[in-house]
Amino acid sequence: MGDVEEVQDVAEGAPEVVTPAQDTDGSAVTPAQDADGSAVTPAQDADGIAVTPAQDADGSAVTPAQDADGSAVTPAQRPDAVAALAEAIRTAGAAAPAGVALDGRREQALVDTAEVLAAGGAPAEFAAAAVALLGDGAAAALREDPWAVLALPGVRPDQADGFARGLLGGEAGPGDPRRAQALVPWVLEQAALRGHSAVEIGEVAAGLEKLGLPDAAAALQEVVVDGRVMAFQEELPGHRPSDDEEDEPPMRTLLALERLALAEESLADGLVRVMSTFVPGTDDEAEAVESAESEEGHPPGPAAWEAAAVAAPSSSATALVRAVAESAVVLHTGGEAARAEPAALLTAARGLGLRAWAATWTAEGRDSLRAATDAAEVAVLADLLAGTAGPGRAPDGTLALDLLIVLDAPLLDVELAATLLEALADGTRLVLSGDPGQLWSAGPGRFFADLLAAKVCPAVASRTPDFGPIGELVSGIGVGELQPVEAPDKEVVILTAKDGAEAVHRAVQLLTDSIPRALGIPAEQVVLLTPGHGGGAGTRALNAAAKARLNPGPGRFGGFDPGDRVVHSPAPGVVRLGRVVDGDAAGLHLELTDGSRLTLSPAQAAGLRHGWALTGHQAVGRRWPGVVAVLPEDAAAGLTRQWVYTAFGRAERHLSVVHAAGQALPQAVAERTAQPRTTRLRAILAEQAEQSY
Repeated sequence: MGDVEEVQDVAEGAPEVVTPAQDTDGSAVTPAQDADGSAVTPAQDADGIAVTPAQDADGSAVTPAQDADGSAVTPAQRPDAVAALAEAIRTAGAAAPAGVALDGRREQALVDTAEVLAAGGAPAEFAAAAVALLGDGAAAALREDPWAVLALPGVRPDQADGFARGLLGGEAGPGDPRRAQALVPWVLEQAALRGHSAVEIGEVAAGLEKLGLPDAAAALQEVVVDGRVMAFQEELPGHRPSDDEEDEPPMRTLLALERLALAEESLADGLVRVMSTFVPGTDDEAEAVESAESEEGHPPGPAAWEAAAVAAPSSSATALVRAVAESAVVLHTGGEAARAEPAALLTAARGLGLRAWAATWTAEGRDSLRAATDAAEVAVLADLLAGTAGPGRAPDGTLALDLLIVLDAPLLDVELAATLLEALADGTRLVLSGDPGQLWSAGPGRFFADLLAAKVCPAVASRTPDFGPIGELVSGIGVGELQPVEAPDKEVVILTAKDGAEAVHRAVQLLTDSIPRALGIPAEQVVLLTPGHGGGAGTRALNAAAKARLNPGPGRFGGFDPGDRVVHSPAPGVVRLGRVVDGDAAGLHLELTDGSRLTLSPAQAAGLRHGWALTGHQAVGRRWPGVVAVLPEDAAAGLTRQWVYTAFGRAERHLSVVHAAGQALPQAVAERTAQPRTTRLRAILAEQAEQSY
């Protein structure tokens, strides 16, 4: 797989300076971060173990409503509680939109809610989240149902149980119906974080039993009846009835959160609506066959589309243009080089007089596609749906276009995909393009994979290969083969490491010295990729070491210094990369990689992380001239073909692999394609297809 570059040990940099804003490993630590840099809610201890004020160190019940001598103490009497109340109000104000002040009613709601939280032993800092979720009546709602706190971000069942005991005392039993009604959605929300849009009922019941719920079956029946979750029956996947089979096929029962169930139903309905209302153009007898351009306001006919297809720059682009001419929804699959085909389609459609736009997942993808087409009609998908970019909206609220080409389609979760379909007018052409080998969406569902499997619309598989040693390596991984490749110009380099510490050392040496010196790729154009945040060679350890070498400093602004590479994730799956410019009373000022500026309030900056090292999910939709993929031994069990394919494919000119995972790497490529996800979209589409006949 190319020669192994002998990397000589280099002198370590100056000792790391540890300040109150830095952890002992150099990573940024803010009040909203754990000592290892991971997100910590006030209900977690510094070591990540669930601890609430409702439990003493020995596990006995203690609430803030009692002093050490047993006398009654109210939150208003305790200085720390008063400070927490003030902090809750200040945090809520910092998180509010610019120019929006808290009114008196909302401020009182925060005070009341913070008092209830403190009375139950929960941190008052949760008041803002509770009021945002439950409204101005949050205090009363929490007193009536203490387990409602489980719906707040970061709260665990044991913490919710402690809060309930703090408010209810001995009445807070494990079989309380309110506890059951809170635990079922929580179990489904945890599954959604792992990508499932639905879960088999037996798995949910098993999860509830692990949480100590006495009668899981009764609890599930109750939450389905009252509409907290939705239940569905579908045929077991993979079942093939025999010719003489007369009995009903085996079925399974799935449970889904209402929002996810409705999203998949809406998504399927939207696909059927767009396809059923599609009307292709027709040729008049007088129309000149040679003309590849239609008149304004008239859809191009078959002759015009065929002329555009023949003029396309490749056979795969020709196939894509022909498929779009005849169908409302078309799937397109291929690697990085295949992105030229949607670009060619965009150019052809604009030439046919269609209102055509393309949407990408990231600003980097947008800029790359614009450069390939010389067309301005390319936008980031989130901006297009928000109305800040793109064609704008028609009077009926739909997007004012005839054709939308969505690249990076595997990254759409079911809720975003449903939003996209709702924004399309009847009969609009939709092309969904992406690499099926890459990681799926950060949110629940597997929209693109389910559509491919359902076979409800044409799919065009690109025959354009990714060139060079990196392309050859990644293409082999895509079919389950990890084969050596010839890399005469050091395009691919493999280094071994005996443990996480050595992996960090080698990776940072490649980033800061070897790659810039040997290949002329500056460190600013190189990224470190690793499977997770924690562990000996996760993003936290790598970022700490990279900062110490490239931009050492005291962490003047909440653990960050001007010049630090950072990653901002305002929502799951949304990743913005940039660099710290400065900080002041208004917040932390960033320059993003697309050249735009962003100011984060102190509350928003709490979620900022250093960005020399990213996870595979954070890197999707982007490429770098140089990539260092770090495979630590503690991540071996979680490696999949999808992750390896995605991480290695982020490299444009050079890929270094720092390998400490042993045989786990070839095993993952050959045997573990992806982490499984349970979804309903394919079954819904199949049911709709049956009903249409």
